Amino acid sequence: MKRFALTIALFAATMPFAAAPSPVLAAPSSAERRMADFVASDAPRGEALLERLVNQNSGTLNLEGVRAAGDMVRPEFEALGFAVSWIDMAETGRAGHLVATHRGNGRGKRILLIGHLDTVFEPGNPFQTYRREGNRAIGPGVGDDKGGVVVIIQALRAMQAAGTLRGADIMVVLTGDEERTGDPLPIARRDLIAAGEWADVALEYENLATSGEGETLAEYGTVARRSSGSWEIRTTGETGHSSGIFSERQGYGAAYELVRILDAFRRELPEANLTYNVGVMAGGTPASIDAAGETVSATGKTNIIASTAIARGDIRTLTVEQDERVRAAMRAIVGQHLPGTTATISFDESYPPMAPTPGNRALLERLNAVNRDLGLPVMAEYDPARRGAADSSFVAALADTMGGLGAAGGLAHADGEWIDLESLPRQALRSAALISRLSREPR
Repeated sequence: MKRFALTIALFAATMPFAAAPSPVLAAPSSAERRMADFVASDAPRGEALLERLVNQNSGTLNLEGVRAAGDMVRPEFEALGFAVSWIDMAETGRAGHLVATHRGNGRGKRILLIGHLDTVFEPGNPFQTYRREGNRAIGPGVGDDKGGVVVIIQALRAMQAAGTLRGADIMVVLTGDEERTGDPLPIARRDLIAAGEWADVALEYENLATSGEGETLAEYGTVARRSSGSWEIRTTGETGHSSGIFSERQGYGAAYELVRILDAFRRELPEANLTYNVGVMAGGTPASIDAAGETVSATGKTNIIASTAIARGDIRTLTVEQDERVRAAMRAIVGQHLPGTTATISFDESYPPMAPTPGNRALLERLNAVNRDLGLPVMAEYDPARRGAADSSFVAALADTMGGLGAAGGLAHADGEWIDLESLPRQALRSAALISRLSREPR
């Protein structure tokens, strides 16, 4: 028997999977039984939608492709009674966002569901089409995040079939630029942040965090994500003949000043949940970097002291406090110049941290109550240092937030990206039951 098969027999025995703990289980409600039946029967339709979405290229910079992906899912939400709008983002250089809103009875928690339509695979990438190998679906963006979008739709369809959607207040935001955020950032995330201000709970549908394989597969809940930002250091020095390096007149030059700073970062900054990678660097007379911050050039000779040096990298932190403190420490290191040099550091704002708050952890407990009642594996917290940033971080300070509710798979952002098709109905069932329960809780 397949480990994650979803049939009504699973509930009849009220027995957990072997991987789950063994507390006394509550019987699933009649609505949740109907959800289980529905997601099992709806699986072929879900896969068909997934295949269409994956075969539509929606690389972030393919604006027409992103809009086409939005057009594919729009009728799915409209059929469920959602009011759907497309938020154009031409002013940020991106396609836009799809926002779907379901007005319920106004008595329960307001629930925000977050996913994205774009992928990292632009039209020129050779990895373009969907294929199936056994229970695996392989294709560009199949897990990140088109599988997550299908999970959202299947969960809402299951709620409709079980009669629990009618009273639920739900907003769905599918961004069109999660992989390469538009600029300026405040405009690019304006509508998502507004949705977070409306919501009591936010659920994000990037890939489910897992470890192991087959019968040893473990599934995790995401209650925290680290930030993702970037920094740039520019140093200058007195150029001249190399015979004068380290002298009082010539000083140490731009290259040594840059190396001093980066080595001090390495020695002085390390702490839990913090990383700061150097992605690109150059030094010479002169050195420069392009407007995108990705390509550097430098000219120099061995007997000339470098006049300019540049480095760019990222910084990832778990909390706002850690982010502010580490940035202050980086600025202090940069300010301790070697003789005859100058240095500056600047930071680009990007994804904020999603800290592991009590409210987020309480959401995971609510999900694990669903898991126990439905006989599904209970999920531990996933190490945030092993997760990338996501759009949920923009609303985490506004609403209790949980991430990683999408499909299980691997090789995200790489040729061969795949998901386990059996995870789609499993994740849809979890979400349908969780959203239904939350929608009945008073605000």
